[in-house]
Amino acid sequence: MKTRNRTRIPTVAVALGASAALLVGCSSDNSSTDTQSAAPAGPRLTVSYDGGVMVLDADTLDVVDTVDDIDGFVRLNPAGDGRHVLVSTGNEFTALDTAEPALTDVSFPAEKPGHVVRHDGKTVLFDDGTGKVSIFDPITLSDGQPETHEHTTAEPHHGVAVELSDGTLVTTLGNEDERQGIVVLDEHGHETARSEECPGVHGEAVAANEAVSFGCENGALVVKDGAITKIASPDPYGRIGTQVGTEDSPILLGDYKTDPEAELERPERVSLIDTATNQMSLVELGASYSFRSLGRGPNGEALVLGTDGALHVIDPNTKAVTATIPVVEPWTEPEKWQDPRPTLFVQGGTAYVTDPATKKINSVDLASGKVKAEAELPETPNELTGVTG
Repeated sequence: MKTRNRTRIPTVAVALGASAALLVGCSSDNSSTDTQSAAPAGPRLTVSYDGGVMVLDADTLDVVDTVDDIDGFVRLNPAGDGRHVLVSTGNEFTALDTAEPALTDVSFPAEKPGHVVRHDGKTVLFDDGTGKVSIFDPITLSDGQPETHEHTTAEPHHGVAVELSDGTLVTTLGNEDERQGIVVLDEHGHETARSEECPGVHGEAVAANEAVSFGCENGALVVKDGAITKIASPDPYGRIGTQVGTEDSPILLGDYKTDPEAELERPERVSLIDTATNQMSLVELGASYSFRSLGRGPNGEALVLGTDGALHVIDPNTKAVTATIPVVEPWTEPEKWQDPRPTLFVQGGTAYVTDPATKKINSVDLASGKVKAEAELPETPNELTGVTG
């Protein structure tokens, strides 16, 4: 078996170059890079739009500030410290301080910035262009450029990686032409397990007891206690590309597509992957959804934002839809995955839903099933995420 050692090296602080300069807001407030000067802020949301990012107060939905003049398609991910969000565009991941709000001079170079995974106090970045995996403690972001330790996959591909509490690193396998599975590495970088029974491997989610699931075109691969188990789809082609979990439940929520020839399939079933029993169940919604439609509630509820405009609440144990909460008008998923569409983000007991057609954002109290606030935004919202403050 091949082995690849992971070495801990201090990452050198990268000054904002020509590409990063495109990220800096045009106002003097937005160009600040002092991550220490801001007073503590409460929960906040970040919403991307064509050319920038809006930072909102998560309680009132008021726009706190905007970061303008960001070039290219913007992706947003919580950094993991409750304060920063990683902005992916161009050739780097850049930390945005939501308390300022402002882009900082903390950045991680990447030819093609890809997935960001947070687990057990570590944040893992995947560079699709080089296959480089960078791992750091997000709590250190406020002190400047974090120290990272790194691993590089055998070949570059659109992949993902997660580091477990014992230092085990699980990464996808693939190249520019195909992705076929995962490999498990111990804390010293030695390979301990692999599976190449996962065509089109994509995405990951962590469930209870550090069970990690990766989606396949015919099911999922689950890593638990160092061993890999294949959970087959009930259909010959049953693709899972997006999953969301909670570390209090063994059951993961995933999408589910069955047409390998479709340019854009609009499925009406979701998958529930039980990592305790290694079984998969399907739930019929009666409405389609997109990859930005999946979330989990504070009690483990599986949440799906349907194209009927409603938030469908599923009990993962009984596999039953227990509530349908109207939030926005019915919508149609656009052909291009980068184009705006209603998007779900859940933080605590609140679900946030954007509506690009009306340039609005709604907050839903999951306990009561009621929309508790609505606000109109100055720009058309695209990606949505948030931090706890």
